[in-house]
Amino acid sequence: MNARLAQRDGEATPTAAAVLRRAEAARVYEVAQNTALERASLLSARLGSTVLLKREDQQPVFSFKLRGAYNRMAQLDETERARGVIAASAGNHAQGVALAASRLEIQATIVMPVTAPQVKVDAVRRFGGRFAQVVLAGDSYSDAQAEALKLRDALDATFVHPFDDLDVIAGQATIALEILAQHPGPLHAVFVPIGGGGLISGIAAVIKARRPDVRVIGVQASDADSMARALDAGTRVSLDEVGLFADGTAVKQVGALTFSLCQQYVDDILRVDTDAICAAIRDIYQDTRSIPEPSGALALAGLKQYVATHGASGGALIAIVSGANMNFDRLRFVAERAEVGEQREAVFAVTIPEQRGSFRRFCSALGQHAITEFNYRIGDAREAHIFVGIQTAQRDERHALADAFRANDFGVLDLTDDELSKLHLRHMIGGRSPRARDERLYRFDFPERPGALARFLERMHPDWNISLFHYRNHGADYGRILVGMQVPPSEHALLRDFLGALGYPHVDESDNPAYRLLLRA
Repeated sequence: MNARLAQRDGEATPTAAAVLRRAEAARVYEVAQNTALERASLLSARLGSTVLLKREDQQPVFSFKLRGAYNRMAQLDETERARGVIAASAGNHAQGVALAASRLEIQATIVMPVTAPQVKVDAVRRFGGRFAQVVLAGDSYSDAQAEALKLRDALDATFVHPFDDLDVIAGQATIALEILAQHPGPLHAVFVPIGGGGLISGIAAVIKARRPDVRVIGVQASDADSMARALDAGTRVSLDEVGLFADGTAVKQVGALTFSLCQQYVDDILRVDTDAICAAIRDIYQDTRSIPEPSGALALAGLKQYVATHGASGGALIAIVSGANMNFDRLRFVAERAEVGEQREAVFAVTIPEQRGSFRRFCSALGQHAITEFNYRIGDAREAHIFVGIQTAQRDERHALADAFRANDFGVLDLTDDELSKLHLRHMIGGRSPRARDERLYRFDFPERPGALARFLERMHPDWNISLFHYRNHGADYGRILVGMQVPPSEHALLRDFLGALGYPHVDESDNPAYRLLLRA
């Protein structure tokens, strides 16, 4: 066990055997399902290890949280049931409480942060029906919890904690019982997402009670790592801010009980960034055709990082897919960032001379690498600044690409790890340019295959200049490209001949009102 996790903090912690007994007696199966443990065949082949996914996204509320919430509420006596319950949650615990309230016919007030995805807020109302009232307050779980505790005192209701409660922990721990029954063979490690710590503390205690040789490894978003920091410090800490991409685990301070259990039974904690989470979402989709929420993919992102660091293992590696309450609006962002997270895309700013033939030399420097994104707008009379994404097979290739650009006397800046560039600047390249005289603007559908761009450049008239170029690979069998070409009016007939001979579907956007307002000189 990692030495930094061996220290105990505070009051006596329930033993692993005590948590195991409670898990064995938990009443979760009155409402929850024994979920599948599935082999991720594609990922297993790629990593050289047996990777198994525990599909908690298949629960009725699309999250494991139903287990703990129902088990806690099922323990209430008649007086407590009559007074009702109150809960705070970023979304998944709220849905578990709502469904439990409906099944047990207990009135529930559920406080959610205003940042909670709308899909989760709507689901709480749907699952709870007339038994659940939703209150929106604060920007994070911790803010919502503070409001919920005020309402608890006013309503004299029972607070159903999302993680720092032994009955909740025991409910979540039933996942470990299922895993050990489903996979009695060689098992190296189980990877568990961490928010407040209820899931991992229950799973770790049960696994250490039954199979102490199996490693239990927690995974947190690098911008919401309250458990990792607490274990490093030897005491609970409170974060000033937490990142909200993995909203289901955006907890500023972990529980006292969960922290103590993690100190005793968890082997290690890994931190992963947004790009790695997005890549893990895609991995799960490719193997299962299901789409987890960011927190639901945390464990797999950590598993992949572990294999990259330690290599393949003899026993199976299991990742908990903890939830699938994904806002549809996030999918575009996830798809864009997954390439970088999987180290399949390198992003550069390249400076080339504003001379005819420079663009063609730039394409030659790419070799066999495919372009995933290209943004350019004519500006300076001497230099052209290009934002380009390039498909790579492994991360080290970005250095070879940078060397190839420098060998052609191009200035290069590697932006692969630059958050500002990936999140904002890639979408802001453009504007009016006084140098874009005689510009004609066209939308093209290029076939998504090597050589399509080169064919376009080779057939274009040598006296015409490209003044604008935008392309982003969206995974279709054709690419949507926007091109500005400087063509004198006297050569428009030649332009029509060129477009006809090229054979790519295209639309003339030169009179588009938005183009005239925002881009045309």
